[in-house]
Amino acid sequence: MINGWEWVIILVVVLLVFGVGRISKLGSELGKGVSAFRDGIKESSSDNETVDESEENE
Repeated sequence: MINGWEWVIILVVVLLVFGVGRISKLGSELGKGVSAFRDGIKESSSDNETVDESEENE
């Protein structure tokens, strides 16, 4: 298992390789992707509820 100091070393290497700006952009894009995924899941479940309700009315 990776300990605390190993995580620090990995973080420093990643910062040196990619730079702070690129990592912040990557984090921002990842957050937008997760938000879009959650919105899609909510939309899909609300569509399924609408279909279920219309089937019950028939």
